[in-house]
Amino acid sequence: MRKSNVFTVFTLAAAVLASVGCDNDKTSNVEISADTLIIDGSSTVYPISKEAAERFLRRNKNASISVKFSGSGAGFQLFCSGQSDINDASRPMNDKEKALCAQNGIAYTALPLAVDTIAVVTHLKNDWANDLSVAELKTIWQKAAEGKITHWNQVRSGFPDKPLALYGRGQASGTYDYFTDKINGEAGVSRSDYTASENEEELVEKIANEPNALAFFGIGAYHRHWQELKLLAIDNGNGAVAPSLQTAADGSYQPLTRKLYLYVNNASLEDKQDLKPFLQHYYGNLRTWLHFTGYMPLHNSDYQAVLQQLQ
Repeated sequence: MRKSNVFTVFTLAAAVLASVGCDNDKTSNVEISADTLIIDGSSTVYPISKEAAERFLRRNKNASISVKFSGSGAGFQLFCSGQSDINDASRPMNDKEKALCAQNGIAYTALPLAVDTIAVVTHLKNDWANDLSVAELKTIWQKAAEGKITHWNQVRSGFPDKPLALYGRGQASGTYDYFTDKINGEAGVSRSDYTASENEEELVEKIANEPNALAFFGIGAYHRHWQELKLLAIDNGNGAVAPSLQTAADGSYQPLTRKLYLYVNNASLEDKQDLKPFLQHYYGNLRTWLHFTGYMPLHNSDYQAVLQQLQ
């Protein structure tokens, strides 16, 4: 019964996110005007904000919203330079970014959005790896592994002597920062001899064509392509645990469970008439559809607190 429920969640998530990822929508290639709401940042959060924008636009035909992604870090650079109204973020703003916002007079509000897990995946036909420990992930991804840990049998003796083809998020990504912090012990520090991209769809395509692949990205990308990828469980010292809505909620999938955020430009809240109604619609309805995207909602009280803050 439990297996069937998980399959249903993955199936629904794949269907919803496939439609979210489509370029034929009202948020792609938008003609930018002074009233357009500009959303950029994390590609992990992108499908959530994209869906929220589509839902808002169905009821507000005259509104204009542009939703794109450049990675949390690159998005913060745009946001703190006054070039976007909302930055989707898969990590909190760091001190350097806070200083840039202060330097440019950008006052902002950070709004908690959802809970995400980082997925570690392989090629669908990988028949030797079902799980990896945090220590093994560090063996693979630490800076000292560059050019040295190049085969699967160097990670675990029972694995075959096959090339290790690595894929992951780029250095502008909050996912990369979070993953390297939790696995390697320092954010932004890892080996560089891997195929990096801010576009999860590009990564999925490459992994699906590489039998020896190993990759990391947000769980949403796995849910969109669960029929093409194999998901690995992670052992943090208490047994291997697979990422799911349940293990994200109960905190057992560690250390790769994290919060997602929206950073909102305070001046835009005053200057752009659609921004506050959009955020109220976003947070007022989020719990009714977020679970279909493969992400975990926060407690209802968290969303109510955001809505009160927006009044």
